[in-house]
Amino acid sequence: MIRLMCVAIGYLFGLFQTSYIYGRIKGMDIREHGSGNAGATNALRTLGWKAGLITFLGDCFKCVFAVLLARFLTASLCPNENIGALAGMYAALGVILGHNFPCYLKFHGGKGISATAGLFLSLDPILTLVALILFAGSVKITRYVSLGSILVSIWLPVGVFIYGVLGKWGLAQGQLYEMYAIAVFLCVMALFRHRKNIHGLLTGTERKLGEKAE
Repeated sequence: MIRLMCVAIGYLFGLFQTSYIYGRIKGMDIREHGSGNAGATNALRTLGWKAGLITFLGDCFKCVFAVLLARFLTASLCPNENIGALAGMYAALGVILGHNFPCYLKFHGGKGISATAGLFLSLDPILTLVALILFAGSVKITRYVSLGSILVSIWLPVGVFIYGVLGKWGLAQGQLYEMYAIAVFLCVMALFRHRKNIHGLLTGTERKLGEKAE
């Protein structure tokens, strides 16, 4: 029940579609422009750097807030169980599902990378730093935002597993397996959502940072 509660909380937070709301304020549906994705990169290319930054921060911190709320409620309802990290993972799962598949937008949302950044922020500063280096380094070298997003997505299960082996999460073995499973699921979902980008990278047709959306 606690796990379902955390996912539900996360999903509700995930329904806050920053780029869609920003676009509506500007009199447009961002999903009808550029890549058709309701995320920070498409907002950047379609509406400019300000929209991209606002979208990133909104999508990132909605995950942070959901994780914090889930941890608080879990600590209140289960004071004898130290499952804050696991509760946060379930909440982040809900946020990313809500972001990618918002029920009120016919399940047509984003790809969840900015929300994943919020998950990293809520998990650990070192994991966040590595994710930032992977993203910023790869984008600086190649100018492909999608490549940075893919690398960050892959780093999520790797980092969660490394910390689990080191005993950083303070969870029982079965609970660790749950964390691993969620991290792997989020990675696979992100890669699936980026399947067109992966094809573009492999064929040399992927749009680089700085190129305007059509």
